Amino acid sequence: MFFLILLVAHFQAAIIPILLGIKSIKKFNHIRKKEFIPFGFIFLGLASISEMIDHTQTAWIYVDHSSLFNWLFYSFLSLGLTCLSISVIENKFVQKINFCICLCSIISYFLFDKTIALLFQVIISILLIINWQRFFKDWLFILYPIFGIFFTTFFGTKLSVSGDQFWHVLIGPSGTISVLTFYLVLKRSEKKFA
Repeated sequence: MFFLILLVAHFQAAIIPILLGIKSIKKFNHIRKKEFIPFGFIFLGLASISEMIDHTQTAWIYVDHSSLFNWLFYSFLSLGLTCLSISVIENKFVQKINFCICLCSIISYFLFDKTIALLFQVIISILLIINWQRFFKDWLFILYPIFGIFFTTFFGTKLSVSGDQFWHVLIGPSGTISVLTFYLVLKRSEKKFA
């Protein structure tokens, strides 16, 4: 029964962002770089798929390790967050800086280790928060750092320290709430910019 719950928690974390990405195609015309939005959501879904594949190598038990699919998880996560961030940036130089930080995150995983890649992801998340809040000015966006950063980090830390797989079940849904927050902020902005 627990395995089924764990599978559903991961599956929804993969399918919901991909569906939102498909739903975002040719939408949000009020955003100058709207073509990045579907890619952002789809990359987040691909991150979850990569994590699921990685879990098949560990019998679905969370193991803090480095592997090809773990690298793909972090890479797609970086790409997804960067695409969402870039979608609201008009300055090409700032767009390039965001993209370079994303590449640093992807490359540093193998050149150094996962810890360095995570540091770059923190920068990516900070830039995303700054760019989206500056553009949308929507109080609802506070849910992203709460669920997408604080709770996922809290649950992940509890999982790593305790080894209790219960915490593993909570990470995917927490991430999904942050993904839904992105979409809701985008939908609410249509009325604001109309």
